[in-house]
Amino acid sequence: MRAAVVQLNSQDDVGHNLARARHFIAQAASAGAEFVTLPENFAFMGEESVKREIAEAVHRNGDAFGPIVSALLESAAKHGVWVLGGGLPERSPDPARPFNSSVLVSPAGAVAAVYRKVHLFDVSLADGTSLRESAATHAGDEAVTADVTHGGATARVGLSVCYDVRFPELYRQLVNAGARVVTVPSAFTLTTGKDHWHVLLRARAIENQVYVLAPAQHGRHPRGRQTYGKSLIVDPWGEVIAQCSEGEGFAMATLDFEYLEHVRASLPSLGHRKWR
Repeated sequence: MRAAVVQLNSQDDVGHNLARARHFIAQAASAGAEFVTLPENFAFMGEESVKREIAEAVHRNGDAFGPIVSALLESAAKHGVWVLGGGLPERSPDPARPFNSSVLVSPAGAVAAVYRKVHLFDVSLADGTSLRESAATHAGDEAVTADVTHGGATARVGLSVCYDVRFPELYRQLVNAGARVVTVPSAFTLTTGKDHWHVLLRARAIENQVYVLAPAQHGRHPRGRQTYGKSLIVDPWGEVIAQCSEGEGFAMATLDFEYLEHVRASLPSLGHRKWR
């Protein structure tokens, strides 16, 4: 299965951001991707008050989908690919705090799975950046997997978002549920990214013997945010097999599930677990 990670520099203009997302989905599909992943906050990075206003429903309840979900559905159907909308504001029971939701869309243009970010980023960094995601985001409480099928190949994919990568117990749950691929769409800060991004993603791949797809934000954004980029794909042995450079773009690699099974058979650490 050919998978692509898209790197964006999203701002506070939803229309512009969606146009960029559509553009790179089309480019990746044209290059042969069957599964295209977008980063966290792909549709909007800006003021929390605006994020609340643009939050959408991700399942149809008699009404038309909003522009963000519609863009995912239309792009997936138009290009015949699976698309992961890495993280978007979804309406929650608390109107002041939407979910940060990762939405998986099938080539038929249907919502296949929704994961609501569980671990929320509440930190004060050494560079003076203070982020309190929980003040404006409602946390989810479920681990989510879904089957992605294309051209006769099927892979169970486990969904996560950004800060989740620091909590290995989530990924062990996803593997217990059969995941062979995990997605980590992110808007990793420059401060933490330069030291921890590659290390954490490779660790999750190695310990769980899975492919890791990590599309990311890159560059400067409103409210003084600066993100690290380096969108990448890691194989089950922990090798980085594709990576974006600076700026917007995408990177692509083949997910070889025979190789994954070879890794699991030659180093059967998952079978040696004492706690599940």
